[in-house]
Parts: sequence; structure tokens; C-alpha cells
Amino acid sequence: MSRATSRSVSSSSRGAGAAVDLCLHLVRLDHGSAVANAAANATVVSRARPGGQAQFVQTPLPSEPDSSLAATRAWALETLERPLTLKDLAGHAGTSVRTLTRRFHAETGLSPLQWLLHQRIDRARELLESTGLPMDQIAWRSGLGSADSLRKHLVDRLGLTPTAYRARFRPQGADRRSPSRPGAEHLG
Repeated sequence: MSRATSRSVSSSSRGAGAAVDLCLHLVRLDHGSAVANAAANATVVSRARPGGQAQFVQTPLPSEPDSSLAATRAWALETLERPLTLKDLAGHAGTSVRTLTRRFHAETGLSPLQWLLHQRIDRARELLESTGLPMDQIAWRSGLGSADSLRKHLVDRLGLTPTAYRARFRPQGADRRSPSRPGAEHLG
């Protein structure tokens, strides 16, 4: 490809990307971040693409729900606020730590503790977007322990502090209720 062609293709791609970003921004304003995030995930684009910052995509799960460690992953997601060790995960799965680690990596592409950290960060992001909870409560409910730990992990992974992330992705006038668990507000 010639240099001139390369420039026009990248310019066109940037324009298309900007158009998608604008559409997602409008969806977020009209329908909230949950709908915009679902649309971004369905179209395989980032939720938002601020310049120079990490992509904000969720950690994917394997497509087979009946894979060997699916029940253990589901259990870990239900108990994210607890400190979980490799021994805890292996005990739930009924395997040795070594077997758990090997199977986990084969199924998810991540080590168990890397996957757990990704899930905790995703939970923190959900809480930042959907609640007005203070940072220490978000850190506790997502299993990250403290507001300092929450800040470190969000900055490392996303390039944003928790406050900046909330300001960017929490809809204006969002419900300020504080559910005891994500989704608990729909229980009745």
C-alpha cells in the first residue's frame, strides 16, 4: 500500500471510529451506560475510546457454559468480596492447585488470580457506573480491599482513577441507590 493510500485509509478509519464513538455517547445519554455498554459489546467496540487510554472491554468467558471450571468461576463471581486464594478455588473445583491453574488457563487464557482480578475490576466498574457508593465500599464489594487498591488497579488497567471513571461513565442523574449486590435492586 502506498503512503498516500495508507493515510487515506487511516483517516477514513478514524472518521468511522469517531462516528461509532458519537453514536455510543448518544445512546449513553439517552438510555444510560448499561445500554451503551451492551451496544458496544454487541458491536465489538470499546465502550468509549478516550485518546491514549486503555480499551474498556470486559474479560471474556469461554463459550461453553458446561466447561469443567464453569461452576467454580460462577462461585467465585458470587463471592468476589471475599479474599479468595488458589487453594479456595481448587477446593471448590475439587482439584489440586496445579490442575486448577492448568485447566483455568486452558479455559480462559488467564491464570486463576489474573481472571479473578479482572472480574473484581469489572465489578468495581459496574458499581462506579451504577451506584453512588463511596470508594471504600466499592473496593470492599468488588474484593479489592481498599480505596487505594481500587485506585491502583483501575489506573493500571484503564488509565483512569475511580473518580474519573465514574465521572466519565456514570449517567447524569443516575439512581443513587446503593444495592447490597449488583442486581439486588431488581429483586423486588
